Amino acid sequence: MAEFIAGVLVVVIAAYACGGGTDYGAGFWDLLAGGAERGKRPRWLIDHAMAPVWEVNNVWLIFVFIIMWTGFPTMFQAVFGAMWLPLALAAVGLVLRGAGFALRKPTHRLAQRRIYGAVFAVSSLVTPFFLGAVLGGIAAGRVAVGTTASADAWANPTSVLTGLLAVAAVAFLGAVFLCSDARRFGADDLVDYFRRRALLAFAAVVVLALIALPVTHDDARHVWDGLTGGLGLLLVILAAVCGLATVFLLVRRSYGWTRYTSAASVALTVGAWGFAQRPYLLPTSLTVADAAGAPATLHWLVIVTGIAIVLVGPALVLLYRLDTLGQLEPLTDADTQAAGAPGDDA
Repeated sequence: MAEFIAGVLVVVIAAYACGGGTDYGAGFWDLLAGGAERGKRPRWLIDHAMAPVWEVNNVWLIFVFIIMWTGFPTMFQAVFGAMWLPLALAAVGLVLRGAGFALRKPTHRLAQRRIYGAVFAVSSLVTPFFLGAVLGGIAAGRVAVGTTASADAWANPTSVLTGLLAVAAVAFLGAVFLCSDARRFGADDLVDYFRRRALLAFAAVVVLALIALPVTHDDARHVWDGLTGGLGLLLVILAAVCGLATVFLLVRRSYGWTRYTSAASVALTVGAWGFAQRPYLLPTSLTVADAAGAPATLHWLVIVTGIAIVLVGPALVLLYRLDTLGQLEPLTDADTQAAGAPGDDA
């Protein structure tokens, strides 16, 4: 039962990495879009692409916390005790990001739009970095039951690299999804605009992954061994294949499957990390069995999870499907043609 719940936890983290990650990635490119005139068209696309689903994607994060504190309370206490500062910074970023995104759109004054836009964009960079740093600290074995909060728990080499990898990965996802959205909305210049950025982000992921190889070998040996053998290695290979397939499709300007291949590459990477940690939740001090809550609690958690899948799952699938088809909030001609092409001088 505990192993099953741990598997559900990894799946939900992967869902949040893909769903929420596309939003963080869109915010990353919002930050780099340029000034008010130069960045007007990319930001219009980002606003309209995110608007129908950005709040829904946070459901996955809530589900992660519920599984942690009900299914594995010992792990929850250890992680939040040792990592309270980066988690608090991620939470602040999450709140400010939502506020900035929600307030920017109806604001007419340019100065206020810039402030809200900057809050949204910077928070989209901060939140995935600190969430990734927390995962890196856990993988490196910096967290155990009774570990007190310290900078070493989340500011170590593995944590920093994992945080940077998280930022690069969500930037890759966001650019791929925005590339498809631009094509769907008929904004042809934005297709190539985000296509180039998707390729650059993937290159950044590869470079950071290569840098991380010797670091994790020494700093997170248990996870390293899990990623270089068995099912963990298989998932890493599949993730790499999906990532390369996405690049191939982008180079060929064939965008039909890029959403799925890019999301699969991130989800498989998260899955590989989960399998690499087995049998530990906190390598190498707390196993899944030792961290599990009472059997009755796990039993009811499975039941509640099943009910959530039956009741909420179809609605989420429908929402994502309608959003993919562009039937929720289509761009108007005024939106897509209000500004010049990216890079044009106003």
